Amino acid sequence: MTGASAGIGKATAKRFAENNDKVLLIARQEERLARTVREIESSVPGADVQPLALDMSDAASVKRLRDHVRSTGLPVSGLLCCAGAVPRSGDTDADADDVTSVLTEWQEAYQANVTTAVVAVEGLLPDLADGGSIVLYSSIAAYRGSGGTGGYGAAKAALHSYVHTLATRLGSRGISANAIAPGYVADTDLFGGALPAARETMLVRHTALGRAGDPVDIAELGFYLCSGPGGYVTSQILQINGGSSHGV
Repeated sequence: MTGASAGIGKATAKRFAENNDKVLLIARQEERLARTVREIESSVPGADVQPLALDMSDAASVKRLRDHVRSTGLPVSGLLCCAGAVPRSGDTDADADDVTSVLTEWQEAYQANVTTAVVAVEGLLPDLADGGSIVLYSSIAAYRGSGGTGGYGAAKAALHSYVHTLATRLGSRGISANAIAPGYVADTDLFGGALPAARETMLVRHTALGRAGDPVDIAELGFYLCSGPGGYVTSQILQINGGSSHGV
């Protein structure tokens, strides 16, 4: 599981640990990963969680990832790609005439949200068990747009095409491939820190349920897609946003 050190990734890792699954937690920052492992182990007695510090936007990480996975002697039954970020250059509206800054935003968005998924999936395909599951993490921004010049939403939308392609490629092996597209979820590091109160209030106001999502809400859906009952769900983009009518 990539992006496992915080937010949705951490909550999802914990959900699998609660099911007595062996979980490999992948993220860039070793100290944060170690802290996440301690948190899960303290709340889930007997949890079998292992940290692996890797930057999945770098194709050179594939060898270390494969070596680690193969050293366990176990196939990969579920691969969840939670890694992603809103590019810092897209936090504010860019000057449309500044092509360099716009291009930088789009490149950062693609690297953080698409490359990380493609490297993990293609790198582990030889080790993915027949009948296994792939879950990618999109966003409501793929449907409703995003801030800056739209690079983040466009990058998330690219995952939708990839999911459909994976489902077709891997269906003969019984492998499902889906994407989850959350709306605004509180208690994550997606925006690099707490949102301004006014913006958070606006995002919540635009939901039918009148509340922000919780990482646990999203974790439960990821767990279902990797479970036996979820095995016939494939080539789908599942929106989970409390009925939101606004992007992030």
